[in-house]
Amino acid sequence: MRWGKVIDHDRCIGCHACSVACKQENGVPLGSFRTWVKYVEKGTFPEVRRHFAVLRCNQCENPPCVAICPTAAMYRRPDGIVDFDSEQCIGCKGCIQACPYDAIYIDPDSQTAAKCHFCAHRVEKGLEPACVTACPERALLVGDLDDATSVVSQIVARAAVRVRKPELGTRPKVFYKGVDEVCLTPDSARRPKESMWGDGRVLPLYQQPPERRVPVAPGAAGGTSAQALVAYDVPREETPWGWKISAYMLAKGIGAGSLIVGGTFAALFGVLPALPAILALIFLAITAGFLVWDLKRPERFLKILLRPQWRSWLVRGTYCILAAVLVALTWLALGFERGGPSRGEAALVGALAILTGIGAAGYTAFLFGQARGRAFWQSTLLLPHLVIQAFAAGTAALLVLDFKVVTEGSLAGYLLAAIVLDSLAIASELYSHVGTEDARQAARALTQGRLKDALLMGVWGPRFLAVLALVAYFAITILAPPARAYGAPPPNLYLPVVAAAFTLVGLGAWDHLYVVAGQDPPLS
Repeated sequence: MRWGKVIDHDRCIGCHACSVACKQENGVPLGSFRTWVKYVEKGTFPEVRRHFAVLRCNQCENPPCVAICPTAAMYRRPDGIVDFDSEQCIGCKGCIQACPYDAIYIDPDSQTAAKCHFCAHRVEKGLEPACVTACPERALLVGDLDDATSVVSQIVARAAVRVRKPELGTRPKVFYKGVDEVCLTPDSARRPKESMWGDGRVLPLYQQPPERRVPVAPGAAGGTSAQALVAYDVPREETPWGWKISAYMLAKGIGAGSLIVGGTFAALFGVLPALPAILALIFLAITAGFLVWDLKRPERFLKILLRPQWRSWLVRGTYCILAAVLVALTWLALGFERGGPSRGEAALVGALAILTGIGAAGYTAFLFGQARGRAFWQSTLLLPHLVIQAFAAGTAALLVLDFKVVTEGSLAGYLLAAIVLDSLAIASELYSHVGTEDARQAARALTQGRLKDALLMGVWGPRFLAVLALVAYFAITILAPPARAYGAPPPNLYLPVVAAAFTLVGLGAWDHLYVVAGQDPPLS
């Protein structure tokens, strides 16, 4: 059995009975919505028509919210209903990022994720969902998609129906009949500051330009020159992940990068200086602190370890960080042994440090990949980019703390190479994105929208100053030997430290802008 739903917009009158019934039946708090009606107006007076779209959880056959949930609080029942268990939710908000349909919210009372669950408690008793019974026009219909005689199966088989975002492979089981395309394409209509009954849902960073909006089809009200206008929509949380996630990414980059850089020297030269391992332990602990701090239910954090859902990269990433911590502790234990480690032991620990450092740095690419609702994060470049960022962050942090395994100049050279590679990766993310329109819109928020100044001053500016300082350092170093014969001062070894500080600023700024811009395009 697979429960499905048909929403017949040829019948829908936009009365909100479904929304009210849902709130009453499920105790949905004020300001939150499990189902809602969006109004879009098309045409110019007097040839104007209002279109409705009933939006909600799409009860996916392949639900991305279930895959990303670290504690199986989101789960798919045998009858196809995607349900949730608030007692197991830790409030990580991963499911919100994974849902391409904007259907999940954080309940302000329980501080856990919630959404439409098909009124499973009613369905189990042979009753229809509350929204279906409340609809005066029978615009909402439910039935078994595996039963060819059910009304839903018959409509899906015979009528012109569509689902939202089929290209994502989620296989939604909510079918739309007679809906206007402009209602289901989030950025196809203008969103004024004020809507029908209050403040509008204004896009925060980048307003879609008129030439990119979906035009009115010929013959529709208002003709081809008319533009659509969102007359009513519900407020939604625009950026579920904020600065804490950005800080987590920077801290993790420093911790993982310290292991990668230190491990490289350990593998090459057979030495295990304590500083890389200490830095890794400190910043990986800070990473965990930011992750726990960002949870809506931080007291439930241990459920990730005690009740893991292994498909989730939140769970796998936790173990990647734990593996890196164990290697760092082993590093310190061997380093403080009497007589120190042998060259072979140091090389082995160094190799393990590189592997676990790459794992800790790169797992976020797969986590962001599970956030299917955010197209900008679905980049194949993200994994190598995160490893490059970690190498740059680790090198910069070690330089700031005067790390000398071989020479200061060696680390300065590695830092310069990492800055160049990281800058190329950022440029590719911004200007060569071949993803969906949502991904390109997020990139435009950085290059053309209100974030463009932050990108210039926070990302490109510090990188330019870092490269300038490193070039000056190498120039002084090259010219120093003949100059010293005449009593000139030695090369300025503080320039790499200055460059490292600017690098960390630029890395932190990019992490924050990347997280924020990825959440800019509306999902509904």
